[in-house]
Order: sequence, then C-alpha cells, then structure tokens
Amino acid sequence: MAAVIHRRSALLLSTLALTGMVTGCDRLSPSAGAGFKAIDITGADYARGFFLPDADGQPRTLADFKGKVVVVFFGYTHCPDVCPTTMSELAEVKRSLGADGARVQGVFVTVDPERDTAALLKAYVANFGPDMVGLRGTPEQTKELARQFKVFYAKVPGKTEGSYTVDHTAGSYVFDAQGRIRLFTRYGTGAKALADDLKRLLAETG
Repeated sequence: MAAVIHRRSALLLSTLALTGMVTGCDRLSPSAGAGFKAIDITGADYARGFFLPDADGQPRTLADFKGKVVVVFFGYTHCPDVCPTTMSELAEVKRSLGADGARVQGVFVTVDPERDTAALLKAYVANFGPDMVGLRGTPEQTKELARQFKVFYAKVPGKTEGSYTVDHTAGSYVFDAQGRIRLFTRYGTGAKALADDLKRLLAETG
C-alpha cells in the first residue's frame, strides 16, 4: 500500500479483513471464500464497476472487458515499491497462465491525476504489458471512485517544497468474467496465490 498501508493503514486492513471487509459481506454464500487465497467479497455492495477515461481519453467501463477476469488496482506512477511490485506480479501471473493470460485484464487507476499525466500513465502501464489499461479521472472523479471502492489515499508532504508521496490502499479488486466483484487481494500475498485464484475464476467460464 503506498507508505500508508505499510504503516498506519496496515491495522485498518487487518480490521477490515476480520470484519468481512465491509457491509454486504454478510450476504456471501455459505461456500464463500472456500479455496480462494484472497478475501472473497462476492455479493459486496461496493466496488461495482468504474467509469473513467483511459490514457487516450477514451471512457472505459467494466463492460468493455466482458468475458475477462478484471484486476483493478489503485496506485500512482511515482510509487516507489508497492505499485510496481503489484503490477509486475500481475504481469507475471498473466504470462504464467499461457493462452489464458489474454483472458485476464489489468486496470490501473491513478490516485494522483494531477501529477500522472495521460502520457506518463500510458507509458507506465505499458511497462507491464501492452494490454494493461491505465485510468485517469479528474481529482473529483478519482475521489468518488475511491469512495465507491472503499479505497483510501492521501498525499504526504515530501522533504522538499512541492514534493509528496501518496499513501493508499495496497490491494487489488478482482471481477469475474460476468463483471461481478469477487475478491480483494492483499498486497504481499504473492504471484502464485493470485494465479491460483484467477485460474479458479477463469475455470468458472471455461
């Protein structure tokens, strides 16, 4: 999680995990979570989708990726560790799935649209694969989408005037091929755990 979730928000995420993440999880099926490495949030009443421009200015929604398992991560291009690690792991997982990797879509939502220009965002996500998609909204759109996903982020002043980092939730949301929210994957779980979970979701649609 950017610096924040490594420190202050680590406790918050632990609490959310223990309480079923948030409202809506009490409606999970009796088998929810069985076999998944990530937190099963099937049936949650949040993280229902997105509507933001991509790095080319094209509006994108979850429906654009129908038939694919979609992994959504909120981060920023200047992130020193969590973001590149998460994106690299997702790229590794896609490669490990062979032909099925094409059925997995990575979506990176910047929480720093003021500094992450469209050109910078496009170049950043391309480092992790030609089909990775970066989304960049206005500060207001970003705030609203983060609210809908229950994602935390906040600027932290740097050592020099005008510099800053962004503390943010370090975890990914996974939608199945029907566009339903299914999982929250915690940072540090590792590529193998993510690959196992994505294989299960891909197997549901054959």
